[in-house]
Amino acid sequence: MLKSFWWNKQWALWAWGGLVALIGSLWLQVQMTVAINTWYGGFYDLLQNAGDYIDKPQEGIDQLYQNLISLKYTLSGFSSEVDVSFVEIAFPYIALAIFTGWFARLYGLRWREAMTFSYIPRWRSVDGEIEGASQRIQEDCNRWARIIESLGLQVVRAVMTLIAFIPILWGFSDKVDIPIIRDVEGSLVWATLVISLGGMAISWFVGWKLPHLEYNNQRVEAAFRKDLVLGEDDKINFAKPETLGELFTGIRYNYHRLYLHYGYFDCWVVFYDQFMIIAPYLVMGPSLFTGVITLGVMVQVSNAFSRVHGGFALFLHNWTTITELRSIWKRLHEFEANLVRYGA
Repeated sequence: MLKSFWWNKQWALWAWGGLVALIGSLWLQVQMTVAINTWYGGFYDLLQNAGDYIDKPQEGIDQLYQNLISLKYTLSGFSSEVDVSFVEIAFPYIALAIFTGWFARLYGLRWREAMTFSYIPRWRSVDGEIEGASQRIQEDCNRWARIIESLGLQVVRAVMTLIAFIPILWGFSDKVDIPIIRDVEGSLVWATLVISLGGMAISWFVGWKLPHLEYNNQRVEAAFRKDLVLGEDDKINFAKPETLGELFTGIRYNYHRLYLHYGYFDCWVVFYDQFMIIAPYLVMGPSLFTGVITLGVMVQVSNAFSRVHGGFALFLHNWTTITELRSIWKRLHEFEANLVRYGA
């Protein structure tokens, strides 16, 4: 799975060069999210002070549009004396995000190609039959590459986001105005870490049976599909209604168990996500009413809190995807073991 792409001279340029390109692109995106977070402060402070412009509304409207759609920062040659507007951050971010998504899909396709054509000659040299070989080579290689493409980007982005936003959140921690918490240095970072790791631990407990059920699901689906494929050439001995009925009973039973456990997991995740919406306001809200912070700072803290939490809670929000990836890894590892066992 890994050697065929990462330690193969044929694919070394794509594997390592492509990785560097993706990391560079993601790093630029994260820097832009930091810039947007800074922009939030001035923009929401302007909205909070809108009442100051009652006697001179046009001045307030001009500042509003300057914050949103002005190109003065770009036209001035990126002068530090001019504030950057939202569109000057958002448009480059959109272009970069489109490129990153396209290149990541291409990267995943190349990984799949490397895996597929490393398996095929080994499989063809095996004398015996390996059950589900075609599914491993075609379907599982495809799903592996697609999940790695998506999840891998999220992991790299999460690490970079944590590196960029933890210092920001740490700096805002001295503005917490809640007893006990305000005396802890970097309290916002520690609060986010505890909440995220606690959520991940509970998620593991609630969803620990899911990988095994996903693995069983592929096995019963493969048995059903195999009988149908054999029935295409021999309907007398294969694809009999009673046999297919028995096989589908196994599919239905496994899906019922799978859906039951996903139900438990979904209940927990929905509850957790709803709580995280209000968590930063529970911590920073009192500071707003005591005058320690402005609305702009409140929004900055909320956004930074969400970013850091998102980085810490990556595995929680992708638990079902990770479950599927573990299932695919298990099947491909089993397939590779069979290739070795049968003399490939």
